[in-house]
Amino acid sequence: MYYLNNKDQKSHTSISKKMDFSLTRSNGNLVAPINPTPSEVLDLSFIDKLPVLRCYARTLHVFKHGPNAAQIIRMGLSKALVPYYPLAGRLKESENELQIDCSGEGVWFVEASADCKLDDVDYFDDAMTIPYDKLLPEYLPEGTRVDPLVLVQVTKFECDGFVMGLTFCHSICDGLGAAQFLNAVGEFAKGCETPTIVPIWSRNFIKSPKTNTIIPFPNMPPPMPDYNLEHAKLDIPHTHINQLKKTFQELTGKTCSTFEVVSAHLWSTRTRAIKFPTQTELKLVFFANCRNIIDKNQPLPKGYYGNCFFPVTITSSSNIISNSSNAEIVKLIQEAKERLPQEFEKWVNGEMGGVDPFAPPLVYSTLFISEWGRLGFNQVDYGWGPPTLVVPVQGSSIIPVGIVGTLPYPGKGIRLMTWCVEKAHFNFLMDQASSLS
Repeated sequence: MYYLNNKDQKSHTSISKKMDFSLTRSNGNLVAPINPTPSEVLDLSFIDKLPVLRCYARTLHVFKHGPNAAQIIRMGLSKALVPYYPLAGRLKESENELQIDCSGEGVWFVEASADCKLDDVDYFDDAMTIPYDKLLPEYLPEGTRVDPLVLVQVTKFECDGFVMGLTFCHSICDGLGAAQFLNAVGEFAKGCETPTIVPIWSRNFIKSPKTNTIIPFPNMPPPMPDYNLEHAKLDIPHTHINQLKKTFQELTGKTCSTFEVVSAHLWSTRTRAIKFPTQTELKLVFFANCRNIIDKNQPLPKGYYGNCFFPVTITSSSNIISNSSNAEIVKLIQEAKERLPQEFEKWVNGEMGGVDPFAPPLVYSTLFISEWGRLGFNQVDYGWGPPTLVVPVQGSSIIPVGIVGTLPYPGKGIRLMTWCVEKAHFNFLMDQASSLS
């Protein structure tokens, strides 16, 4: 575990200095499909069109080795954009309708070089001091008519290692879909003729709900909270996770997942740290993959790469969460998961009573949890092995989030990255959370 207090001030300063490296960028250009692709306009699914997804997800992918990585990845992108040709297009909006114009213009690609080794910056293991603006591609490339759906920056370091900074339009892919595309890029970069998983568009698989079939994008954003959240990370060994699982099984006779025990621990710890008034309504929200429940008779095809998830929301009071054991909270999470198929069907049938499950309240009492370890980013290989680290980039300083990922040391445990409390509650959260590390 690493967190900043007086004792750690010296080491934190040292890391910050190491991170202050110089970087030179190319001007950047568009990478188009290597072969001709269909010119058409494609419909998005109802989930793709949700206003909450009108944003870009950003990640950093750190690789210890990769000579000529930029050139090889560029070629892999160009080849992958043939079967994934919609990603080379642009969003098209008219009369509250959102589509993809498959123009074949391409994705934005930037080469960069840094004047240090990855070892000098500890392979960006400390997410709190990463200079994200240097490693991520810039928006609004000069000369393009609208934003590309994918923007990539490959930064070479002196050790022949590299970092891929990725900016991905959320309206066209969820995390599983984006990882599927990157794995295809890796396969083409290694010389494969076709991807292992053939991409499937078929956004009509996801039927629109019977009410509110057209979602207008709001002209004005809703009022935002005025708090700022502190960034932290917690590395949790498998031995401690397994002990929590064992305790849960002894009490309930059931098994549970790593995601469930870690989410329960973070939610209860955060609640005690903040000390909400006793009857404050709290929500824990995570987004579950729905590929196997869209149709009771037939799951979505394996190559589907669009957004296909549904929010699972657990509502309780501050008093209950503060005083419940980890096992009791895991049970709440599992019960909510079991309701997922019914909740999804109610939403499709327009039976949610005017409640939008995709728009939970963005307030301090709502905690969002996301699981990244199973998305597939950690398996992407451009020819030199998988990444040593995948870093999700904080999208907002006012949405409390915890991300359950993998450690850079395979088989050692998981990494919980979080920005979920204000500074006043930070030290208490980390002191309590350390009981799990």
